[in-house]
Amino acid sequence: MKRAAFVANLAGLAIAGSAMRALGSQGYAVTHSDAQWRALLGPARFEILREGGTEPANSSPLIAETRAGTYRCAGCELAVFSSKTKYDSGDGWPSFWDVLPNAIRKQSDYALIEERTEVHCRQCGGHLGHLFDDGPAPTHLRYCIDGLALRFVPS
Repeated sequence: MKRAAFVANLAGLAIAGSAMRALGSQGYAVTHSDAQWRALLGPARFEILREGGTEPANSSPLIAETRAGTYRCAGCELAVFSSKTKYDSGDGWPSFWDVLPNAIRKQSDYALIEERTEVHCRQCGGHLGHLFDDGPAPTHLRYCIDGLALRFVPS
């Protein structure tokens, strides 16, 4: 990676982390201190849900999950996605073409310089992943979600 791109990426991650810390003041129903979140989530989930991090591509066992069920926020257990809307996008993360009603909040994200849409849990503000407009019919949306941000509950 070229030095300028590396520095820009580091700056973007710092901005994303600051934005995540500010989420605690936006009226979420489930809130905890950073220390409490760390104890509840563990280091990897804390980095993703509370600091806006991303797990390595193709590292989540949820990519291969094919059973019927519900995907819940790993921070607060809010039902976020149905297995009925999951599909294999080939991007290396669990992907969905729709979200359950009243499950998320969206926010602009400039961490990689270009604007993206960040997806957060409506109940705890946890960073779930990003939303793109290159998904399949009928919505043509792709919710690209970190597997560690979710817990799968089979039906």
